Amino acid sequence: MHLKIGELSKKTSCSVLTIRFYEKEGLIPEPERTEGNYRLYDVGYVERIKFILNCRTLNMSLNEIRQLLTYKDNPKKNCSDVNELIDLHVSAI
Repeated sequence: MHLKIGELSKKTSCSVLTIRFYEKEGLIPEPERTEGNYRLYDVGYVERIKFILNCRTLNMSLNEIRQLLTYKDNPKKNCSDVNELIDLHVSAI
């Protein structure tokens, strides 16, 4: 199942402009495109954007989110830095 950017925006409650910004910043990978150059997102993007939005709710910077996503994408990496980062933000709540 593929979603166009407007559909992805509705499913994630994230604006189209913000989705494009996250793509530009490398927080979400560049999606497939149709012959008409429309972006096509699979359902994995919904989860990823919701994860980013949750991180933003914790006042995480884009660099911190990028770091977390690196560990999310490579789960075999040593995640001691991630635990420290999460603890820091959770304690601030």
